[in-house]
Amino acid sequence: MAREIVITGIDVGNQKIRTIVAVLEPDKKEPHIIGVGISPSFGLRKGVVVDAEELSSNISASLEDAERMSGIPVSHAFVGISGTHVEFTASKGVVAIGGKEISEEDVERVREAAEAVSLPQNRYRLRTMPRGYAVDSQDGIKNPVGLTGIRLEIDAHIISGQKQIVENIERAVQQSGVDVDDLVPGFLAASESVLSRRQKELGVVMIDIGADCTNIVVFEEGVILHSAVIPVGGGSVTNDIAIGLRTSIDTAEKIKIEYGTTMPDEVRDAETIDLSLLSKIDTQKVSKKHLAEIIQARYHEIFVMVKDELKSIGRDGMLPAGVILTGAAVKMSGALDIARDILGLPVQIGFPQGVTGVVDKVDDPAFATATGLALWGVKHEPIHYGLKMPNIGKTFTSVGGLFKKLLP
Repeated sequence: MAREIVITGIDVGNQKIRTIVAVLEPDKKEPHIIGVGISPSFGLRKGVVVDAEELSSNISASLEDAERMSGIPVSHAFVGISGTHVEFTASKGVVAIGGKEISEEDVERVREAAEAVSLPQNRYRLRTMPRGYAVDSQDGIKNPVGLTGIRLEIDAHIISGQKQIVENIERAVQQSGVDVDDLVPGFLAASESVLSRRQKELGVVMIDIGADCTNIVVFEEGVILHSAVIPVGGGSVTNDIAIGLRTSIDTAEKIKIEYGTTMPDEVRDAETIDLSLLSKIDTQKVSKKHLAEIIQARYHEIFVMVKDELKSIGRDGMLPAGVILTGAAVKMSGALDIARDILGLPVQIGFPQGVTGVVDKVDDPAFATATGLALWGVKHEPIHYGLKMPNIGKTFTSVGGLFKKLLP
């Protein structure tokens, strides 16, 4: 008799660590969320582990919250990884078919040929995403299985991370008592959660604004056309506020959340914010209009950089499904308006979709990656949850279980 499968996603972010525990019931296609956890992320900066012990403790705190809500102990998880160290490389592969019908094994061979591209020793391949196949002289093929030909080619998108950083993040997760089912680039997980198949077919750009960086991914005809990482995010806005208004970082974050807007023209010149209501350290009054001008400048920069990326691939203003904004920073008042003005495309906020259960807990663009990890597990890893070897260092396979036994 079939039984439900437990799927866990851990989004290891630079500001927050978000955990989703879901179950996939027999004959169901959508994961049912039963546990949600969130904790601050103090051991990670710009995607780099700066304090492994602190990061492991933060992951454990997020896991404990999710376990408490779900009533299920977590022993394995899909882990989202992002940061400016994630890079993208175009690669092609070619194999001989000999006139026979193309099989799944042939597709795997041509993928391996594309993966043979020489990456630097300090890079680790996280994922190979096919952009299209060609059989003899016919290109634009999405699935070549069943076709016949002499020569099979692939145009692939290889996503890699800095090896040391990836290994350190995986080790931190394992030290929290959890084995890693797979390491998934965060923007891929988020795209599973907030983009529909139709949007990917028509042509869409997803902009995921995180704490320390902004991920851009363009889909067209159902596959990735382009992706990039911009080293600016919501944390940059906080830093700008702290410098511009001469406040502490903590106060700047509170001001941003409570009073932030990208529309200074809608703020009266005389409006002020009394910081003593938010902080014991900063007690001065600051101009609300000046705050809005600071925030507007940084968001303007982010979307201009996105526009430059779209120009570089000839898709500026040319994506029928428009722009989907996701990530915690897109909740800023006026973010949609400034994105629409600069990019010249329809814009909407991407909320997690395709899940059931305690959806009110994750009905937030900040949970796009964590929710997407559960969806990724259902779509890409349908068998043997928890039995899959981790991506890196097979010597670490049972480390999570070992730590679980040692933890009180």
